[in-house]
Amino acid sequence: MNEEIPLPITSPTQAHYSFSSFDNPVKQRMSITDLTVKIPSSSRSTSIPSEIHRKRSRWGSLEFKFFYVVLCLALPLIIWIPVTLSNSSHPNYPQYQYKLSQGWLFGRGLDNSDSQYRSFRNNIPILTGVAIIFLLLKYSWSKFYNMSKIPSDNLHLIPFNVVVSILFLFGLHGSSILKLIIIISINYVIARTCKSSKLGPVFTWAFNIGMLFMNDRYNGYRFGEIIPSLEFLDQERYEGFYPRWHISFNITMLRLVSFSMDYYWACRHPSSSETSISLDERQRQTTSHPHEMYSFTNYFAYALYSPLYIAGPIMTFNDFLWQFRRPLTITKTSVLGYLIRFIACLLTMEGVLHFMYVVAIKDTKAWLGDSPAQIGMIGFWNLIIVWLKLLLPWRFFRLWALVDGIDPPENMVRCMANNYSTFGFWRSWHRSYNLWIIRYIYIPLGGMKNAFVNSVLVFTFVALWHDLTLKLLAWGWLVSLFILPEMLARYFLPASRYSSTSWYRHLCAMGGVVNILLMMTANLVGFVIGVDGLQFFLHELFGTFAGVQFLIGVIFCLFVGVQLMFEYREEEMRKSIYRRC
Repeated sequence: MNEEIPLPITSPTQAHYSFSSFDNPVKQRMSITDLTVKIPSSSRSTSIPSEIHRKRSRWGSLEFKFFYVVLCLALPLIIWIPVTLSNSSHPNYPQYQYKLSQGWLFGRGLDNSDSQYRSFRNNIPILTGVAIIFLLLKYSWSKFYNMSKIPSDNLHLIPFNVVVSILFLFGLHGSSILKLIIIISINYVIARTCKSSKLGPVFTWAFNIGMLFMNDRYNGYRFGEIIPSLEFLDQERYEGFYPRWHISFNITMLRLVSFSMDYYWACRHPSSSETSISLDERQRQTTSHPHEMYSFTNYFAYALYSPLYIAGPIMTFNDFLWQFRRPLTITKTSVLGYLIRFIACLLTMEGVLHFMYVVAIKDTKAWLGDSPAQIGMIGFWNLIIVWLKLLLPWRFFRLWALVDGIDPPENMVRCMANNYSTFGFWRSWHRSYNLWIIRYIYIPLGGMKNAFVNSVLVFTFVALWHDLTLKLLAWGWLVSLFILPEMLARYFLPASRYSSTSWYRHLCAMGGVVNILLMMTANLVGFVIGVDGLQFFLHELFGTFAGVQFLIGVIFCLFVGVQLMFEYREEEMRKSIYRRC
């Protein structure tokens, strides 16, 4: 695995409460409890009272029959444009042809030029083999541990995970595992030393954010620069399969903060008694353990848990340990269904990369002479590929964890193209990170009490956490700015007052169109074409007659799409399924 591991991309979700602080864990739990009612804890459906949603279905109405016609005309065009741009007969084809690899579908080339996805795709067989070996070793350990009866918990697997994590990381990072162990040990000492002190969160955050900057500044450090006599450890044969350990540390840092803050809150407000009832996902995150459970062994097993180490999904320490203390029932049918979904998504990505070379076109800026519609589809399909290239690793590692008996949050709840709300989009994009942001940053900063300011701070952290670049910082600030229209619309045009009017649904659809355009703009800047590329696209869009025509067509099609999304969510609610995204 000698290339960059895909890093998660996300940002925070909106929480509807106004009290919280680092120093009052009682309020922390109260706000989370309130959140359980308003926001389901996962993508799993949550029943709601049937009398809340009794709106008559519009699927068979004349209005929606017209929408179906528009959809049938627009979808083939959205697919046809990037396919024609990817034909060898296109004038710009020679500019990016060198980036294509040998494909396996219908004699087509493969656009495997995205380094993040390439590192995952090329190593799927190796990762699968490692996962199988991990599960076989776990099975053998469990048999050896108890040959006659099934234990009431899985805490006997904690030492197993510690041993396997050391072996896994030694193969992955080689000698650099020493650096990683030293860092997590220092964080543990800080957490245990400060305990319930108000300085605990300050030292925890200062240390972990400092490590992010130091790791980037010194490129993961070299032994020879620290202790000259250890320079031999910098040799290639000691570097491991993936020597860039500091890239994966961004994910590890979230776990270090989670353990420290969960332990801090456990010391500030210990659980009154041991609960014997089953806990749901939200309760597992917020219910503290006895102090002895916050041991270095449990902490080490959590911070370096092999199935989720490389890319997540992210679990809180409390949730992780509860699943060992009270094992969940994960059926073979559900795991098999998740495996089928993963394979379907993988084949979808393969089809896109074989027939749409938009990543190579974007990287080489081979769009000279293309129409605004063609440039727009290059940007749109690049965003789809960004969504897929993150979904696939997250689902692979979550699948590994599910087979191991651990249920981390699902990261991608909805398709990228099935979003019209800025808040809903971020709730369904890297959801496990959103939950982490809510618990450890957004709530302690005050939540809705200072919604906009807190969102700016959170998005700034998210951008810098991903990468210390101006492009990502610009993305974070743009996203913070672009949430304002929806916040203002919700304030001045609340559904509780206007939802019964005939025009409100159509006005909301126009607001959804604006949200989609703003979200696409921000993500194009952050993860696709950057500021310069966006300037060129906007010039083509607004500076030419063809560009204005295309924009009008896009707005019309998006309006139809948002109306269909509205009804799709209404259909979910009619079936007592409620997702706050």
